[in-house]
Amino acid sequence: MDTNAPIVLDGFLEEPSVPGDLHGSTARFRLTVSPTDERTDEMILPCGVTDPALALAAIHDLAPGDKLRVTGHLRLPRTPDEPVWLAVTTLAVLETAPLLTDPAPDATAVLERFGPYLCYFDADTTGVEVFTETGQPVGTAPDPDKIGALLDTYEERQSAGGE
Repeated sequence: MDTNAPIVLDGFLEEPSVPGDLHGSTARFRLTVSPTDERTDEMILPCGVTDPALALAAIHDLAPGDKLRVTGHLRLPRTPDEPVWLAVTTLAVLETAPLLTDPAPDATAVLERFGPYLCYFDADTTGVEVFTETGQPVGTAPDPDKIGALLDTYEERQSAGGE
């Protein structure tokens, strides 16, 4: 196996990309990779971009929740205080993040990705509305701690051929 060969990963942008230097000629972001859609297989991988044009695009064109395909080289730590990270050489947006149609009236609301699901958190209520990536309603969890149980029930219904 060639350890210098690039790897290709698909994942979701965890949070906004940030400049890696004062000039914005490099960028950093965190990619949530979930190859099996099982939460136990999910990982958050720090990524770095050193190509100035690609860094500029990563900083200004990407939004949290975008589904990305990145190619790069995995950098393993040489000492215990160094992180594992991916040196990104190419980046493609596979799907853009869903946007709230008019977020201004509900400034306390947050849309977050939970694996292949989207969760709508509103600070004014304890309930969390959950949808599939395609916008199909899954249900409402009474509080954030119950999202896992709601998703388990939904997936059991789907695998049994229901709804």
